[in-house]
Amino acid sequence: METKNTCLLIISVLFVIVSIVDATANVPILVKKVKGKKVCDQGWECKGWSEYCCNLTVTDYFDYYQFENLFSKRNSPVAQAAGFWDYKSFITASAIYQPLGFGTTGNKTTQMKEIAAFLSHVGSQTSCGYGVATGGPTAWGLCYNKEMSPSQKYCDDNYKYTYPCAPGADYYGRDLLNHPEYIEQNATLAFQAAIFRWLTPLKKGQPSAHEAMVGTWKPTKNDTLSHRYPGFGTTMNILYGERTCGKGDVDDMNIIITHYLYYLDLMGVGREEAGAHDVLTCAEQKPFNPSTTKKEAASS
Repeated sequence: METKNTCLLIISVLFVIVSIVDATANVPILVKKVKGKKVCDQGWECKGWSEYCCNLTVTDYFDYYQFENLFSKRNSPVAQAAGFWDYKSFITASAIYQPLGFGTTGNKTTQMKEIAAFLSHVGSQTSCGYGVATGGPTAWGLCYNKEMSPSQKYCDDNYKYTYPCAPGADYYGRDLLNHPEYIEQNATLAFQAAIFRWLTPLKKGQPSAHEAMVGTWKPTKNDTLSHRYPGFGTTMNILYGERTCGKGDVDDMNIIITHYLYYLDLMGVGREEAGAHDVLTCAEQKPFNPSTTKKEAASS
């Protein structure tokens, strides 16, 4: 009987060990060198030999409960997009871009700051938590999945030669060309579109919001004279230009910054990691791409 019990105990211990190993080995990190550079593949989340896949992936430091904390009111009955946005959609979308460095550039703090920065833009631009809403703007991110009062449809003469609009389609921001309606029907596609914008410079020779945030962008002398530095402030300049930046201490800018600081705290990074004031804001920055009207007014 003692021998039988001992065998059962050994089998039980082995089963536990195997279970633990199996759970942690679901996505093995594959490593090799290409032209002397270490590159990795982490399976579905960071697939395709990349130097960035050798770092932590987004799910290593950003979990479901953190997403829920950041967007705690998004499924409230008054939210316009209740039931649309979720953590799985964000991770599925980010997995495509992690091999390109989205959320996988630098050390853990840099990675977490980029995710907080990206989501703070998303949250601030989709918040409906104004007025007397419980928790204020920062608690109501992802309330919308489309612009409710768009200022333009992006189908005017400025766009018809490069990206002509599909017949019968309206565009608000950066959407799919032939079927822009898909963006408001699929949360993964919506997140993909936002991440693509984050990673893509508006013009050649200019940084992407990603490059400005993680510090891979090196400002020129003209950038420095224009008060443009690597950091969160310049991401606002890249994404919104003169609508938000170069106007001093305006509400539009401060609301976005407030989201970023709040998200840093909720993610456990701490707002003290946000950087100095001139790095955090774009109050004194000259826009990368001022409007033609503004140029003409200055020269007249």
